[in-house]
Amino acid sequence: MIKKTNILTVILLVWFMIMQTTEASDKVQIYPAKKTAFQCIDRNKDEIAKVGDAIFSFAELGMQEIETSSFCVQVLKDMGFKVESGISGFPTAVLATYGSGRPVIALHAEYDALPAGSQTAGITERQPVVEGAPGHAEGHNTGAAVMLGAAFAIKEAMDKHNLQGTLKVFGVPAEEQVLARPYFVCDGYFENVDAAFHCHVSDRLSTSYGIRQYALISVEYSFFGKTAHAASRPWQGFSALDAAKLMDIGFDVLREHLPPTHRSHSVIVDGGKQPNVVPEYARIWWYFRESTSEKATIIWQRARKIAEGAALMTGCTFEENVMATVLPTRDNQIVAETIQTNIELIGMPEWLDADQELARRIQKVAGVSETGLRTEIVPLKKATQGTSSNDSGDITWTVPHGRISFPSNISGAAFHHWTAGIAPATSIAHKDEVAGAKVMAGSVIDLLTQPELLVKAKELHKKEIGGQYKTLLPPDQKPPLELNKIEMEKYRRLMESHYYKPKVQFN
Repeated sequence: MIKKTNILTVILLVWFMIMQTTEASDKVQIYPAKKTAFQCIDRNKDEIAKVGDAIFSFAELGMQEIETSSFCVQVLKDMGFKVESGISGFPTAVLATYGSGRPVIALHAEYDALPAGSQTAGITERQPVVEGAPGHAEGHNTGAAVMLGAAFAIKEAMDKHNLQGTLKVFGVPAEEQVLARPYFVCDGYFENVDAAFHCHVSDRLSTSYGIRQYALISVEYSFFGKTAHAASRPWQGFSALDAAKLMDIGFDVLREHLPPTHRSHSVIVDGGKQPNVVPEYARIWWYFRESTSEKATIIWQRARKIAEGAALMTGCTFEENVMATVLPTRDNQIVAETIQTNIELIGMPEWLDADQELARRIQKVAGVSETGLRTEIVPLKKATQGTSSNDSGDITWTVPHGRISFPSNISGAAFHHWTAGIAPATSIAHKDEVAGAKVMAGSVIDLLTQPELLVKAKELHKKEIGGQYKTLLPPDQKPPLELNKIEMEKYRRLMESHYYKPKVQFN
């Protein structure tokens, strides 16, 4: 009996020692640098929230993110990054760099707002901060907060644990106009990048791999006619507005004969000044979307023929301006698996009853099921291609890429509607920004400390992409610097008194 007891004791002791050794080994392999980053993010959660809330208050349209860009530049400089503004001819673009050598890891996030999206945070009835003004009705302010919080934590882990490599942080303007990142790629900013990470607001903490979004070609058609008195001598004029309308009608007739996968839409940006003057100038702006860049190009070419016909019918001339072209976004499975590991490590935030109550009130006013906030993480899966687009597409075809969706929005609160502007500067967003920053930081640190992951990711990327990447941007195309300038100037003076400019000091 004594011998059996001793044997049992020895077995239990050995089992305990094995488990302790395994746990210690796991901690050595995974946790030191990552733990430093996570502790840094927890320590700076209030600073991360300040970043998101400040950008929420600026609510600037694409190409006019002056306050937002300046704010991010100062925060990044205070963190110790080398910062460059105005890359690729975008005055409000930001590139911050830290470290040296390989690997080179890039983080990128957008920070522009939407027209007429102004909404007071946390209020579940329509209450614009400024009536008619822009607002963050997609929560891009939270993405910038996640990225900056992660960047500082990665930097601290690099310093403390002597991690070799370079971190690049891109602040991206004009995502709603799908503009900037193809220019970054064409100008070589991703030539030496080994992997890239994007973060975007969602209602869940998740990632995926494979082709995720549509290709898009953004084109303006300007028509030029001749003025005349619209009542006494209309026959002497050539209406540019008629040409723009005919193009719109012509494309609508064409829709019947296009594949059901296509998505195309337009707005007449300029249609004349007053009814009794035949408009000599009109401009219509199109987004042509399809599941591949080849299919989007075919639609674009057919639209050009319609523009030619509209000009011919009205006696006008026209010009075509290709503002942006983006490829379908796609994500690398190895990078996605790395992200998923960190999602499962971090888990969803712990919601308070007040958080769930606010979520259900938002869902009620949005007219959707009042299910509250999600509490479970989403398993890794292959992406289902959706019909939206993001200008990060060109990056995803250039380097191994992963996207982190973090839950700073509410299930059912559709983007581009004012209800999506309620949560992005509340405690819900603050908790989600911390979760997203940890997932992003942990994933980057995994690639910095486990070089075999990068090797596998790059091999898979080469196998899937090969030499397929080719930009659709015309040679020497320049960014539209005046885009949204008049609209932003109209509201900026009214919005300035509502700006939140806290002192942000990451430590």
